[in-house]
Amino acid sequence: MAHRVPRLGRVDCDDRGPFREHVVSVVPLVSGGLDSAVMSILIREEGLEQHPLFIDYGQRSRSAELTACRRVFRAHQLPRPAVAKLPGYGRLIPSGLTDKSMRLFDDAFLPGRNLLFLLTAAAYAYKRSARAVAIGLLDERYALFPDQTRSFVQEAEHLISNCMGVPFVVLAPMMHFSKVDVLRLAQEYNVVGAHSCHAGTATPCGACVACRQYPREG
Repeated sequence: MAHRVPRLGRVDCDDRGPFREHVVSVVPLVSGGLDSAVMSILIREEGLEQHPLFIDYGQRSRSAELTACRRVFRAHQLPRPAVAKLPGYGRLIPSGLTDKSMRLFDDAFLPGRNLLFLLTAAAYAYKRSARAVAIGLLDERYALFPDQTRSFVQEAEHLISNCMGVPFVVLAPMMHFSKVDVLRLAQEYNVVGAHSCHAGTATPCGACVACRQYPREG
């Protein structure tokens, strides 16, 4: 069945529907992977202005991710991502994503990572006069951690709005998608050269959380 490009959704956050109609500018969190690349293309198709933000949190794959992110965004004539440099976070709170001595999959949970990302994106958005941020979470059936769920997105939206003092929207437009859906859309949009592996190696490790999301052949 052919995939129809969906409209962005607020994942049923609350009843502030009219505010969503006024969202014209958004800061999407981007990582160099397929999910965020497809998300930024969908945001452009919605006609929204975007200010992409890449977070350097001390991840092992930072160089490969940022290189891929810039390559893909340039190829699709998307805005060049800004970079938030927060490597001390990964050093202070080590995980398999940031510390080569730890296990890539079993030690992958980095407490507070997505909330930190959203708060940083919201602060950047505030200064750009944007009032929405976007994160490329997939269907929560595939969630491994508590900060990958709909309830997390809803609560993050309330928290960010409260601490910014103005209504903010947290968009999670990929939460209706599986990885197979993302792969289909990436093929449809000819997204090539993305990098998702947390190991940061040229060849995907096949063992990290990101690699394990891809359907296996056979």
